Amino acid sequence: MRRAYLDNNATTPVLPEVLDAMRPYFGEHFGNASSIHHHGQETRAAVERARESVAALLGCRASEVVFTSGGTEGDNLAIFGLTRSGDHVITSTIEHHAVLNSCKRLTAQGCEVTCIPVDGRGLVDPADVKRAIRSNTKLITIMLANNETGVVQPVEEIGKIAAEADIYFHTDAVQAAGKIPIDVNKIGCDLLTISGHKLHGPQGVGALYVRKGTRLEPMLHGGSHERSRRAGTENVPGIVGLGKAAELAIAGFERGDALRMDDQKMATMRDRLERELLEIEATGLNSEGAPRVPNTTNIYFDGIEGEALVIALDLKGLAVSTGAACSSGAIEPSHVLTAMGLRPDRARASIRFSLGKQNTAEDVGFALALVPETVERLRELSPVWPQLSKKGAVST
Repeated sequence: MRRAYLDNNATTPVLPEVLDAMRPYFGEHFGNASSIHHHGQETRAAVERARESVAALLGCRASEVVFTSGGTEGDNLAIFGLTRSGDHVITSTIEHHAVLNSCKRLTAQGCEVTCIPVDGRGLVDPADVKRAIRSNTKLITIMLANNETGVVQPVEEIGKIAAEADIYFHTDAVQAAGKIPIDVNKIGCDLLTISGHKLHGPQGVGALYVRKGTRLEPMLHGGSHERSRRAGTENVPGIVGLGKAAELAIAGFERGDALRMDDQKMATMRDRLERELLEIEATGLNSEGAPRVPNTTNIYFDGIEGEALVIALDLKGLAVSTGAACSSGAIEPSHVLTAMGLRPDRARASIRFSLGKQNTAEDVGFALALVPETVERLRELSPVWPQLSKKGAVST
């Protein structure tokens, strides 16, 4: 059976170049990077080369890069590393659960949290952030790109607001890294999170940018690894892989092209997929009119259940999703889409398509051949579609 994978916001395949860079560090170069003998210094040099590559991707100093186990740990370290009981934190209603659940935990520890709403396109209004600031506001944490819709938030404006108020600013850039250029100084953030497996690196490794002078209380206590900000023996193969993935992303930006895409830009492929799927009756684009990363589209198909469509497409060889992988199987509709004002039934009928560097025009064509016929079949089985069709399902 032919298979096409269009769920790259959940995870991306490790590129061959990344795997080749990692392979020696599983065997031949196995030393502990904290050891002072040859074997240790060999792997230490590899870790520091990777740190330089990640720093180049983010536009920061190598000393400001802290390697972590991934996005969730990076978000937690940024949030819990800065806040104390009595502090006030500002976030948004569409954040990843790594941020939202951390903020929920903060409230149990004596902090106050304000969740800023978004408009119908899924955008935070910086003016709302400014109005939410209090005398005890310690941290603003607003994501750079949303994992479900791909919407890019106005983080530069928020960064200026935070700087003027002398408040720490953290942004979760997990879904932005490798897709759009990032410059932490241009954003004006003090902390920024990325994860390797979202940019064709390995799972289980990530990085947190920590601006020089930002004092973080470590979550893990042990040795003095990562300049005493994150204890634990370094995951050398993973770090090397993240470094290589960062190098490939930088090369793609410098060429003005996405690597391994048969000379087609990712946005062109996404736009074709989006344009032709929206020709299906009673469909619509979530976050229409908002700036987005080039690989993501989120479309609703009225009259069906998104989970049923995901399963039906998977049986035919196409992998897509209803939203965040960590929320798969959730009974409640997407918190991101409902925060944007979608009806619960429409939020449940929404599907996320996300492309990666490995995808081709043939993958898009395969999806365009499968989705319309599968939607039609599911609507034929749906008890609600006849009523929706008569009323005009495209009504809001």
